[in-house]
Amino acid sequence: MQLSKQSEIENSAWALSEYESKKLLAEYGIPVTEEVLVQSRDQAVAAAKRIGFPVVLKACSPELMHKSEAGCVELSLTSDDDVAHAYDRILSSVSVELEGVLVAEMVAGARELVLGLTREPQFGPCVMLGLGGVMTEIFKDTVFRVAPFDRVEAEDMVSELKSKAMLNAFRGERPADIKTICQCLISLGKIGLDNPDIFEIDVNPLKIDNDGRVKAVDALVIFGTEAGGKYAKAN
Repeated sequence: MQLSKQSEIENSAWALSEYESKKLLAEYGIPVTEEVLVQSRDQAVAAAKRIGFPVVLKACSPELMHKSEAGCVELSLTSDDDVAHAYDRILSSVSVELEGVLVAEMVAGARELVLGLTREPQFGPCVMLGLGGVMTEIFKDTVFRVAPFDRVEAEDMVSELKSKAMLNAFRGERPADIKTICQCLISLGKIGLDNPDIFEIDVNPLKIDNDGRVKAVDALVIFGTEAGGKYAKAN
């Protein structure tokens, strides 16, 4: 989801890091990847062993909104040596101050969705669902709802996707967990209602694994004031 012009011109806008963004999503029941924020090569290797190979390494900073383009992401790491070398490559590729390096599980599966929240002056928080990954900007297959909405409206969002057939059994992969997708949409709306200082949320991709389970692989939360991360938590 592209940032709105409102967010781009807001002088006080700032973002949470991927790690902090996912922590907020998880507090509202949105499933996220298993991951550990580390501060050293040895910690990265230990975290990878604990999570289980293959893993992904990512530079983590609120200043890095487009990590892949910046060369700050290392995928499909399958050994201690892979992780150690990837850690060193990431540190050498960035010039901004890092919170650390994220070591995360590698989620298998060919299907991806994008979920988002944007705050519109007239309607308030609006939730978006669309075809995710690199296809988001190409096909522009997206639907929107104004929060709050219920499970029926969330199911309607899913049914309105032009690409909804991919949520069925697909090339040997099980049907997507529609119930959890709907709950993610409802939860995004609740985050927006509970936290008026949040301008936008971008979850891209929400990955569908081979068994149909969904997890947020990457996330970005953008605030519009200096309220400093004091966001509300789910009840």
